[in-house]
Amino acid sequence: MSQFDDQTRRTVTLDGEWSFLTDPEGTGEQRGLQDPDRPWSSEAERVTVPHAWQDDEAHRDYVGTAWYRTTVEYDGRGDRVFLRFGAVDYEATVYVDGEEVGTNRDGYLPFEVEVTDAITRGETVVAVKVTDPADLGEIPHGKQGEPWYTRVSGIWQSVTLESRPDAFVSDVQATPDLDEDAVALELSVDGPTDDVTASVAIRRDGTDVAAAMCPVEDGRGECTVTIDDPAYWTPDDPELYDVVVDLEASGDVVDTYEDYFGMRSVATDGERLYLNGDPLYVRGALDQAYYPDTLYRPFEDDLFEYEIRTAKELGFNMLRKHIKPAHPDFVEAADRLGILVWEEPANPDYYTEQSKEEVGDQIRGLIDRDYNSPSVVAWSLYNEEWGIGLDQEDYSDHEGRLWNDEEKQAYLAELYRETKQYDPTRLVCDNSGWAHVATDLNDYHEYFVSPDRARAWDDYLDDIVANPGDNYAVENTPAEDAPILISEFGTWGFPDLPKLREHYGGDPTWFSHDFLADPLKRPEGVDERYEATDLPEVFDGYEDLAETWQRRESASLEGVIESMRTRDGVAGYVVTEFSDIEWEFNGILDYLRDEKPGVVDEFAAVNDDLIAVVEPSRHAVAPGESVTVDVHVVNDTNEPAEGTLEWAALGDSGLQSVAVDGFGTTTVAEGIEVVVPVDARTGHHGIEVTFETDERTVTAEEPLTVVDPGDAGDVTVYADDPLAGRLAEAGVDVVDDVAHADVAVVQAMDDAVSGFVEDGGSAVLVPGEDGRMAVDGYRELPAAESWNLVASLLYQDSDLVADLCPDARVGWAFEDLFPYDLVDELDEGDEVHVGSVEGWIANWGSPLVVRERGDGAVCHCTFRVTDAYGEHPTATALVNRLVKTL
Repeated sequence: MSQFDDQTRRTVTLDGEWSFLTDPEGTGEQRGLQDPDRPWSSEAERVTVPHAWQDDEAHRDYVGTAWYRTTVEYDGRGDRVFLRFGAVDYEATVYVDGEEVGTNRDGYLPFEVEVTDAITRGETVVAVKVTDPADLGEIPHGKQGEPWYTRVSGIWQSVTLESRPDAFVSDVQATPDLDEDAVALELSVDGPTDDVTASVAIRRDGTDVAAAMCPVEDGRGECTVTIDDPAYWTPDDPELYDVVVDLEASGDVVDTYEDYFGMRSVATDGERLYLNGDPLYVRGALDQAYYPDTLYRPFEDDLFEYEIRTAKELGFNMLRKHIKPAHPDFVEAADRLGILVWEEPANPDYYTEQSKEEVGDQIRGLIDRDYNSPSVVAWSLYNEEWGIGLDQEDYSDHEGRLWNDEEKQAYLAELYRETKQYDPTRLVCDNSGWAHVATDLNDYHEYFVSPDRARAWDDYLDDIVANPGDNYAVENTPAEDAPILISEFGTWGFPDLPKLREHYGGDPTWFSHDFLADPLKRPEGVDERYEATDLPEVFDGYEDLAETWQRRESASLEGVIESMRTRDGVAGYVVTEFSDIEWEFNGILDYLRDEKPGVVDEFAAVNDDLIAVVEPSRHAVAPGESVTVDVHVVNDTNEPAEGTLEWAALGDSGLQSVAVDGFGTTTVAEGIEVVVPVDARTGHHGIEVTFETDERTVTAEEPLTVVDPGDAGDVTVYADDPLAGRLAEAGVDVVDDVAHADVAVVQAMDDAVSGFVEDGGSAVLVPGEDGRMAVDGYRELPAAESWNLVASLLYQDSDLVADLCPDARVGWAFEDLFPYDLVDELDEGDEVHVGSVEGWIANWGSPLVVRERGDGAVCHCTFRVTDAYGEHPTATALVNRLVKTL
């Protein structure tokens, strides 16, 4: 129970203890749960609103209807009274003293109901029936439930009771015009407006800087206010203006309304984005805003502020609030602290008239709520065709896909046009990541892992820059007019599992969601799967595994980001993602919002607005060979820079003066030749670069592995082409009869080789020239983009390759050799030299494993060494070592 304060517009929070009762049969009205004189059963609980009933483990899987009830003391003052809800998921029916006063359908946006005629002086009972159905298919629900994360139901944002005058300002929309240094204001007034006028004051830091009168007619008012020498809002300088509207009647102020806005514009041309007319390179992170224990709500005060400050410290200038409207407190913090926000509605699963209507309603409601927020610069309408071409169960190229369905293409193009008309101040992306039909942003969702697929990633980036129209189902807006963004990419980095369990006091319930059938996504059973691999022999527990996996995540992100930033045809990126979310551990931060030490130590440097990128022609080089190196400086600021560039590698070094252009990539050193001493031993080195100006010092280091290929020793080898010829060129004794060989190196086991092995010989099975194993029995990996690959760890525990790897990870020394196939179904008898796991310790496999066969042994080497032997020092060394060892 709370009392009103003593203000003209009086507001009382109803947050706090409410009674809560589930209603599985949906018979609450018949049982009179809305009746203030009818006591609730003893099963009712006391909960704290804001509240999602999934906060309580007892209701974690409950769907259907539940009731909330509280009592407020109303003093009778105020001409009109409203109940306002920040968000209720999903359908709400509101009662005051037993009388139904309003309903709402939407799980994310605010709504209010007028209760003037229902409320009475003294104690008033407010009851809210909330229904969140089991079937969410037509409902904009984002990633709640199958196949993603925990459901969220209930009154999950704040509730207030507000008294207002008979006529009051209900909304003010502020539209900045930077060309005229003015702001256009549109006022909405509720109630009688005869003889009502409005005066407007614009304030900065509490001081009036401009004023105007705004005539009101038929509940609307419009005026334009010029601001002398305005301060523009940017992430670095998030300057805000207050707008204060006094509604006057007969010379008296009857209502005062306050809001804020920022002088900010956002635009594009065919190559880049512009903020306030200045070029903008987007360095963003996907932010799904799920939290342990509290789900959609921050778990502690000032968490939004902490997240934004942390994001900025990590070099981000944008957060893409994913698949649901951002919490309004987050948007306010983004406005105040300065970070760009890309927002989108929650998507449904199915394309129906109801789902289209509710998506449209949510988009308009989201724009209404956040119109004045300068941080919000872009809207998405759909994500990856969810609810317009895909239902998350059928990803095939069926006739209902947006690529193929002309009716859906026309609908989405019209929704784009309607959204642009409703809010012409921001960018609109029609279908984030996949087929576009009408959009301001040509964005892609691409999950490449580096260095495993570094070459394929480079080729793909070159292709999309050269052929942007390939990402369009139909060009209702020209592809050449939309800058290119990679708005999803990323790599997983295993979490600190003991830390998670300590926080939850055991395994959290999301470990065992029924819909998480794939072990890659299902944490339940991770201990058994871990013990069933050789990971316990390789790593000193989960913490050690997490540290190694997170270093793999960091190295991959660095490689993928550098490739984007050195291509001026790419206008920015959004990494997946800002934090781990339940089972999905691809965050820069962990689920508890702590920094992943294996990731953040290096990430901020590659995500800064000024970076150096070292680009060697190759990352593995033999003694006596040379490698050419280019050095680029990427400058996301609009200021040119001059300074000195110093590089050092393998005892060699150089120093030169350089000038860097403002905004874009400048190649400051090209064709540096680094010669490896002939007596250099196998080991890890770095190409170190320092770019120093009067204001800043930027450093970068790129790995370089010296690999002594060695020789095959005094061994006779039977091999098939093309490896037979390459081995012979290297001086290996190659015979054409396996019976006379010490070891066979072949792409397939014919009868002769099989008999040779079973009689005690040894064979190495290698891929064909296409990099694929020529025989059945292997698990194929994609040669390019792959969600499984970005969720994987390739690790080693072998004298064969230990000196080729920086730690337990398999790294850049294996550039262009990473496997396209793996041996799976490993067992205890296998000698695993290199292992692979995915996600929550799933799909254990190996690209380098020795198996007994009869009296002999077969080494399955799926690294792509066949074409590379004799040219790639790592491929040469690996084959030579296998031949010697076997």
